[in-house]
This record gives sequence, C-alpha cells and structure tokens, in this order.
Amino acid sequence: MKKSLVTVFVAMGMIVAGGVQAAGDAAAGKARATLCIACHGPDGNSLNPMWPKLAGQHPNYIIKQLKAFKGGVRKDPMMAPMAAALDEKAMADVAAFFSSQKRKPGVAAADKVELGGKIYRGGNKASGVAACMACHGPTGAGNPAANFPNLAGQQAVYVEKALKDFRSGTRVTDPNMMMRGVASKMTDAEISAVAQFVQGLKK
Repeated sequence: MKKSLVTVFVAMGMIVAGGVQAAGDAAAGKARATLCIACHGPDGNSLNPMWPKLAGQHPNYIIKQLKAFKGGVRKDPMMAPMAAALDEKAMADVAAFFSSQKRKPGVAAADKVELGGKIYRGGNKASGVAACMACHGPTGAGNPAANFPNLAGQQAVYVEKALKDFRSGTRVTDPNMMMRGVASKMTDAEISAVAQFVQGLKK
C-alpha cells in the first residue's frame, strides 16, 4: 500500500511539473465547439451514454486527451479527425468552454451501488485493487493539479468502456500505467459496479 501511494505522489509531482497549460477563452471555445456538441451536447452533457460528459471536466485534462487523440496515442476513429483540426489555442479554448459548464448528475443502478461504493472507497485488498477515491476524491471531483479527471456523474457506459480499455492495454494515456495497473486487477462485475457508482456521484 505504501509503495502504491509513493508511486501516486511521484506521478502527481511529474504531472504538476509538466502539465501547466495556458488558460483558454470560454467564449471562443463555444464557437469552436460546434462540431463537439453534436456528440457531447451543447452544454457538455452528452445524451448518448457511450460519449463522455465534458461539462465540468478539468480543462487541462480535456487538453491532454485532445493532444493524445491528435498524436495518435489514444485511438478513436471519431475523435482523431476532430482533434487533428485543433491547434493548441483552439484546444485550450474548447477546454475552457466545456469546463465552465455544469455537469448534470446521473443515477446509479440500485443493484450495483453497494459493490461499486465498496470498491470506489476501499478497493479490494484481496486482489490488490486500489481505492478509486485515493486519486479521484470521495465525491469524484478528481484532482486538477495532478490531472486526475472529475468522475462525478460521468456516463456509466463510458466509464465501463474506459476501464476495460485500460485493462486490455488499448488505452495507454495513464502516467506510470496507474490506471492500467488498477483496472488489470478488476473483474467485469467490479468494473460495472464502479461505473454505476461513479454515475450516481455528486460533486
């Protein structure tokens, strides 16, 4: 456990040291986000559960993901061309717009809340799964300084896919393989339960 915490704090230091971005212009971002809203919603609250809610997400996290899509580090046939059209200023502006919006809360599946809350708050000592709230906070607000995303109210279907992508190694945008290390030890049932629990969290 101590070793895991040391790894987390080292990673946080690296991210903070190298993750400072220029502030974007939310008004300009709204104008640039005309294509984004088709999937993510006019206020950043997507209606399709496969697409993440961007409302209230930390701007630097949005920028990081856009750069990953543009650079091909994160693979997605829909997002790659969208990100390719954005320069750094446009990314900062779009991120500023979506981060300024209010995320609408979701509702968790009642039959999965107990297991999801147990894993989110305390992990699974038997299998070595770390508690999600160690990085994402007790309310799912995340940690903007360390570039850990806001998960509160996020689409459960999207969160489940993200965790499975980390588990399979399809997604590699996590520093020091932090998320891949956690997800690799999670069962399908645990992933589904955590995703539902996160969807019901309110910041």
